[in-house]
Amino acid sequence: MNQPVDKALSSITQVPYWINGAKVNGTTTRSGEVTNPATGAVTKQVAFANAKDIDTAVQAAKAAFPAWRATPPLRRARVMQKFLTLMQENVNELARLASEEHGKTLPDAVGSVTRGIEVIEFACGIPHLQKGEHSENVGTDVDCHTLRQPLGVCAGITPFNFPAMVPLWMFPVAIATGNTFVLKPSEKVPSCSMKMAELFKQAGLPDGVFNIVHGDKEAVDGLLNHPDVKAISFVGSTPIAQYIYETCAKNGKRVQALGGAKNHAIIMPDADLDFAADALVGAGYGSAGERCMAISVVVAVGGIGDALVAKVKDKASKIEVGPGDKKGVEMGPLVTRAHRDKVKGYIDQGEKEGAKLVMDGRGKVVPGYENGFYLGTTLFDHVKPNMTIYKDEIFGPVLSVLRVDTLEDAIKLVNDCPYANGTACFTASGGAARKFETEIEVGMVGINVPIPVPMAFFSFGGWKQSLFGDYSVHGMDGVRFYTRPKVVTTRWTTTDVGGPKLNMPTLG
Repeated sequence: MNQPVDKALSSITQVPYWINGAKVNGTTTRSGEVTNPATGAVTKQVAFANAKDIDTAVQAAKAAFPAWRATPPLRRARVMQKFLTLMQENVNELARLASEEHGKTLPDAVGSVTRGIEVIEFACGIPHLQKGEHSENVGTDVDCHTLRQPLGVCAGITPFNFPAMVPLWMFPVAIATGNTFVLKPSEKVPSCSMKMAELFKQAGLPDGVFNIVHGDKEAVDGLLNHPDVKAISFVGSTPIAQYIYETCAKNGKRVQALGGAKNHAIIMPDADLDFAADALVGAGYGSAGERCMAISVVVAVGGIGDALVAKVKDKASKIEVGPGDKKGVEMGPLVTRAHRDKVKGYIDQGEKEGAKLVMDGRGKVVPGYENGFYLGTTLFDHVKPNMTIYKDEIFGPVLSVLRVDTLEDAIKLVNDCPYANGTACFTASGGAARKFETEIEVGMVGINVPIPVPMAFFSFGGWKQSLFGDYSVHGMDGVRFYTRPKVVTTRWTTTDVGGPKLNMPTLG
């Protein structure tokens, strides 16, 4: 809930901005609440930046850019290496902050922070990754070479579900390549970003190179419309991704905007059903389904539907739901009460539209945590493509099972979906796997791998309405996004060229 800052709430931690290497309170008169999803208690107040606050952060980044751009890539890499070490030493603290504000279990949070740290490892290789090309004597006494140069001030807008990992997809590569950065993390989970800023400063990053502002649409629009911001990276829902893409295009900015997902897992008749069911339960209910790469749709091919649903139900019913910091808990709460209620509404709608509700998580109560934002594991069978629970991204612990006759039917189903983030196929057949990976129109594909998130030295991004822009995040796509190529043609000679020539020059 947005509200004016209340002095009566002064005992609650106030989350500031991070601008020019220090914590800053800003000029805003608005703030939002940060809650602990496990208990429902308000734990922090976070400032919502206005246009003046955004400009302060951008100007700090702009002022820091010339010196940071001129810093040799090797020296930038050394700062990254120190940051890497500090991040590795603080994995558990970052995981604790993520669990407190998002609700995910501590082991899941540790895993997500670790995957983010892998991007820093990749960015440490920037002296090699940012190298250009050179060709000697492309024409008589003429050489040609390319440079990859930074853009200037870049900005990132990140979602609530991975408070450390998704920002780490962006700012290490942007900063390693010589840019400065303004991050607007989700206002629901601000603390991981603030901790990472402190560690980056400790690693020797110059003031102003990395800045953080918090807020809602006003802060987002301030970044999208600021003339000194050269590029925007975003991860979130498809409608907002499209809005950001269109706004940035109008303003002449580079943009990579990752949108929503409806990830399908195809289970072939020859698949190992126990293995597949384990994978589906982990991919569907891990992090309470609040992952852009979560499996939310299971496509049972041939006659395996009954056996597969029975195995998934058996395994899912044994998942321990509770607070993320409690030992033995496998699935935590959803991020907010409003989001929990929205997911409940989808379950209501699925019942109304005729899907078979095999497992109903709406009545889940965790003793001692009655005010937490919990849902139990939910499983629908005999879902049809025209149902709301199939068409919409639910972003919760809800699995939908559809049944088709053939692999061709399954591929068509996936390719007809407007989302194309990730997908998987479980099979023992190399031929089926090859057909699937060749014909499927999705950006990230797993074969017997339920969540095919690439390593940091590859790029992460979907197709169709799951990605707006030409570049995915991290990997070489990240290096290309945060730099622009310059081609230089040189001649160092006193040879007489025979006077001015008005025809199109050729260098052969």
